[in-house]
Amino acid sequence: MSAPALTPASQKESPGATPPSPEQPRRTPGAPPAHRPAPDSPGFLPAVQSLLAIIVVAVFIVTFTLQPFRIPSGSMEPTLLIGDFLLVDKQITSDSADSLVLPPPIVHRGDIIVFHFPVNPDVHLVKRVVGIPGDHIRLHGGHVLVNGLRLDEPYTIFRPTGPDNFRDNFPRLQSADPAIDSRWWIRMRKLIEDGELIVPAGNYFVLGDNRNDSEDSRYWGFVPQENIVGRPLMIYFSLRQADPFGYASPRVAGIALRPDEPAPLRFARWDRIFRIVR
Repeated sequence: MSAPALTPASQKESPGATPPSPEQPRRTPGAPPAHRPAPDSPGFLPAVQSLLAIIVVAVFIVTFTLQPFRIPSGSMEPTLLIGDFLLVDKQITSDSADSLVLPPPIVHRGDIIVFHFPVNPDVHLVKRVVGIPGDHIRLHGGHVLVNGLRLDEPYTIFRPTGPDNFRDNFPRLQSADPAIDSRWWIRMRKLIEDGELIVPAGNYFVLGDNRNDSEDSRYWGFVPQENIVGRPLMIYFSLRQADPFGYASPRVAGIALRPDEPAPLRFARWDRIFRIVR
């Protein structure tokens, strides 16, 4: 027995016939089914506009907000290792509205900063701030005293080296270290009071966390406020040091390779990626 045919709207429906769904329009028997029009495929111009928008946002972020840097030396070990790639937050702001573009940076004692090297502004350095404007700084046995109180520095390391009175008991006027900048040696002598170095306004005293292997404010002076680029925000990638034959070193800065780590993956320190810098 054949299925019952649909009855036109002008005729009565046969008993037992299923009424048409109110959501679906009636169609004439034999007419081809209606098809929805296919959506327009995206054209070339919208794709180019999206790409340009992404490029503009990326340029804005790099120029005004974040900037990548690579660590080339071990002066900030163990906080920052050779081969770490950093994203630096350039938005160090204060409540001051003196600047028409960006307000002057506010920097706290203990902050890590990236800055233009005062001796050669084309070079970027990264160190930790231990003295802010107005502080009285003195080092005794390599440890920092600020305004007469010893600074708590759990991030520092003191690797065994020979004795160095200038480095460990700063400021010391009896003899100058051969590595000290001559202009800083002359200026420093005018800023010492009762054996303490006074940090002038608009300047910062910085040291490396690897305290016995760091050329820092002890050797070339203060970091002017206008030289500061920003604060390291995170490590976004980290490459292990390579030996002369191009293979990853078995130990780098005291961090051992995991024995279960596949050899092709040993070029990077995967556990340091996306690590927040403190």
